[in-house]
Amino acid sequence: MTALPGDVPELAERAAAVRVAVVGGGVAGLVAATEIAAVGMHATVFEAAPVAGGVVRRGEADGIAFDAGAESFATRGGHVQALLEDLGLAERIVDPAPGGAWLAGIPGVGAAPLPRGGILGIPENPFAEDVRRIIGWRGAWRAYVDRLRPPLTIGHDRSLGHLVRSRMGARVLDCLVAPVTTGVHSAHPDTIDTEVAAPGLNAALTRAGSLSGAVASLRADAARKTAAPRSGAEPARAPGAAVRGIDGGMAVLVDALVARLGGLGSEVRTGSSVVGLARDADAWVVRFEAPDPRPRPADADIDASTEGGDALVAKERFDAVILAADEATTRRLLSPHVSALDAIPAGDAPHIEIITLVLDAPALDASPRGSGVLTVPGSHTAKALTHATAKWPWLRTAAGDRHVVRVSFGSQGEEPTTSGLDDDAAARLAMAEAAAMLGVALPASALRGSFRARFTQSQPTAAIGAADRRAAAARVIAAGHRLAATGAWLSGTGLAQVVPHARAEAERLRHALLWG
Repeated sequence: MTALPGDVPELAERAAAVRVAVVGGGVAGLVAATEIAAVGMHATVFEAAPVAGGVVRRGEADGIAFDAGAESFATRGGHVQALLEDLGLAERIVDPAPGGAWLAGIPGVGAAPLPRGGILGIPENPFAEDVRRIIGWRGAWRAYVDRLRPPLTIGHDRSLGHLVRSRMGARVLDCLVAPVTTGVHSAHPDTIDTEVAAPGLNAALTRAGSLSGAVASLRADAARKTAAPRSGAEPARAPGAAVRGIDGGMAVLVDALVARLGGLGSEVRTGSSVVGLARDADAWVVRFEAPDPRPRPADADIDASTEGGDALVAKERFDAVILAADEATTRRLLSPHVSALDAIPAGDAPHIEIITLVLDAPALDASPRGSGVLTVPGSHTAKALTHATAKWPWLRTAAGDRHVVRVSFGSQGEEPTTSGLDDDAAARLAMAEAAAMLGVALPASALRGSFRARFTQSQPTAAIGAADRRAAAARVIAAGHRLAATGAWLSGTGLAQVVPHARAEAERLRHALLWG
């Protein structure tokens, strides 16, 4: 968080008179708002949901609090760790317990541990026992053809699916790569941009002459970097430890951001849905719905009325606006003001449902399938499962002799199977899927409680064309008057991308307001 230098009181006085509206109270909006408030400006965050956090949210069942959405953050770049340290949460950062994931729904095999030594499921050695166990001898020999292909045909394939299928065959693609990209990116490999999902893979492919050789080269480079001494804030960890979490759950980050904003004299208004934006000279007029009247600053320009039943509809003037909502909401609000945005195609945003189960199931005490399970597309109605109490020691302590299991449904172009079910039916389906994926019997009596969360996920970061589309949208929004926008649909998904993007957009707007 950046504050104004102490030797420029005139800037501090100017900043104190500035009011900025932030539409959306997810992590992107909260981070952007804290950057605005850090220089003395007043930030007002409007969040339509009853609580802030967006996809970072807390769930509860049978007296246990857990992550109902995002459960970890990627360590790359060190951005999220730096934010947590700034918020005084460094001592609460935790690593997941050791233990790999499994694959389920493998034709002719059933389930097996996810092989080690690969990138996005692409094996370094197709004849390794843990790989051959999944793809069989026939699949291994087909994958070996990769070593015999002429090098002039490689090094330029954009589609990950096409690359893997042509180099190593359908068995590697369907049984190793597709489960990983569907579980991690919510997208089939055919729609994944190779260079975005695995930076440097195409270049390494050209150098090594084979896809398996490229994987080996990139993994060796990563191992060397991990082993090298580090001077930065991000500590060295073993290869593969790419995510970390927070003791108590990722919602602890949201709580800290909201508290920081309050301490800086700014505010978060939950249950307040922005329904329109209008320009009034240099000001922006924000129209929003709230369930009941709330106290407002004495000098605020407010015109409240009642529309559509008992909801309070008010309008309030701000000097600038940051859009930190989902893509559909941002486009709707900006359409009258940024017409060029309408010419840029919207991303395909998959709907995701996560059903979290609290189970009394002694059969899970030994974590029979590691920290979680990915499924071969088409083999199960669920795409992935996380055995959360096996993955996070803090949650295992909180749960005692119970187990917390998260079952995920939905992917790009595929509506969640649970979407048409009521909560009880969705929990029963999740139980059945969990039993099948974990390979244990889970009778109805084992269910102690459940929690259901639905998300509209941004288009996968690695989708072909997504980066160009995001860049084009960002350019036209940045040209708007005293306007900024952030969030996963512009930054790319994941807190490691959301946090620095939100900070950069807030800084750009701050600069324009103070010096523009």
